[in-house]
Amino acid sequence: MKQSVLIVLARQPYDGTDVSWNALRLAGQLSQDGAEVRIFLVNDSVDLARDTTKTPEGFFDLVQMLKDLLAKGVVVKACGSCQARCGINKGDPYFHPDLKSNMAQFSEWVRTSDKVLSF
Repeated sequence: MKQSVLIVLARQPYDGTDVSWNALRLAGQLSQDGAEVRIFLVNDSVDLARDTTKTPEGFFDLVQMLKDLLAKGVVVKACGSCQARCGINKGDPYFHPDLKSNMAQFSEWVRTSDKVLSF
């Protein structure tokens, strides 16, 4: 049975650190190593799920990294309330409507994951 890992991101993607980049890299490696990986975006990290998020010069394209993870089977959800309340691009839609989720889904993922990592 695959080990399930939930990665929770809560920080602005381009906050001057590599926190979001490293979380996405870890998600990719865990998936490649055979883990069932799920990502839940809350607070300002929801900007990762928006096409309106612009990559600053000298940074990796974190939105594209998230899309690549989705294409490889990593399940991603983003807080529905945070869509309207959080991020630099507050109120902008997510790049796919199926990403929008809620606290009930988040709670279920926390309860059913073998490991929960927060960034």
